[in-house]
Amino acid sequence: MGRPFARALLLCAAIMWSPALAQVPDIRGGQIPTLAPVVKETTPSVVNISVHARVKEDNPLYRDPVFREFFDLPKQLEKEVQATGSGVIVDAERGYVLTANHVVAQISKAQVTTKDGRKFDAKLVGRDPATDIAVLQLQGSKGNLKAIPLSDSDRIEVGDFVIAIGNPFGLGQTVTSGIVSALGRTGLGKQGYEDFIQTDASINPGNSGGALVNLKGQLIGINTAIISPGGGGNVGIGFAVPINMARRVMEQLVQYGEVRRGQIGISIRELGSDLAAKEGYQGALIGEVAGGSPAEKAGLQKGDVVKAVDGIPIRSAAQLRNLIGLTRLGGRVELRIERNGTVHSASVEVGPAKAPLRRTADQ
Repeated sequence: MGRPFARALLLCAAIMWSPALAQVPDIRGGQIPTLAPVVKETTPSVVNISVHARVKEDNPLYRDPVFREFFDLPKQLEKEVQATGSGVIVDAERGYVLTANHVVAQISKAQVTTKDGRKFDAKLVGRDPATDIAVLQLQGSKGNLKAIPLSDSDRIEVGDFVIAIGNPFGLGQTVTSGIVSALGRTGLGKQGYEDFIQTDASINPGNSGGALVNLKGQLIGINTAIISPGGGGNVGIGFAVPINMARRVMEQLVQYGEVRRGQIGISIRELGSDLAAKEGYQGALIGEVAGGSPAEKAGLQKGDVVKAVDGIPIRSAAQLRNLIGLTRLGGRVELRIERNGTVHSASVEVGPAKAPLRRTADQ
């Protein structure tokens, strides 16, 4: 049995099981599964974004020493460029659209087009390069907008079926399907706070900022990047920012216009090989605790293993850094830690970021 046929069988089984989907008659009077119901429900919430931006590039004449000597040449030139991307309506009443930061970086103006062809000027509410998330707000009459429901991305699992919706290559709204291939992807060098969902649903240039949706029609991620050797299109490895992370960023962007990150005064690293080798053992190891920090005041110690934050199990140091780094300044995080085989709880206030403790992940 070939891989495409096996995958089709698995997808059909998932579709028939899901209460959010339906079956339609085939030409012989039987029933065949279809993704159409969930597609019809979610695509009105996904928009195309046309962006005008001013970017700087090196002046080619500046490289010539003769031109530099006799002419007053700027080292860089500024020019207006136009690009397209995707976005997702997450608040119909206030007109908020989630998208990828790199879609709207250096924005001078943006226009959003809904699936039914309506066009809106959009104001940049705020953007966060560290997570590659930005928020736009539609201007003018916003009647009959449809917001997509948000899922709990901490509950998704590898193997879950997903749908990617966006505007690849400027073609217009396009839907692809696949599965969650991996979770917690980091170290891609794209952003400072990484916890990507990996999927084989086709994501291409122009899909950035679009929706990654589960079979219940809920938003689980914002599509942001692909691995594409040679700069071509999709090769089956795409990435999305989990919606729980994007939601935390959005809340701060709406309130402050920026993300105000803090720390609790610890350096963190991955578990040592002896702990990591234990079957099912997960967490992040505290390497150092800064004197006078919120962590010290809460009783945290070097060598503690952080097992959970606000009830969310910790699987890596990067995940712990993300959760603390996206907590509002002055907020509190509830930690479950293990020390010498005994589990303790600690409530820690998130304070202003200070100088790093060591060359490790610092929180």
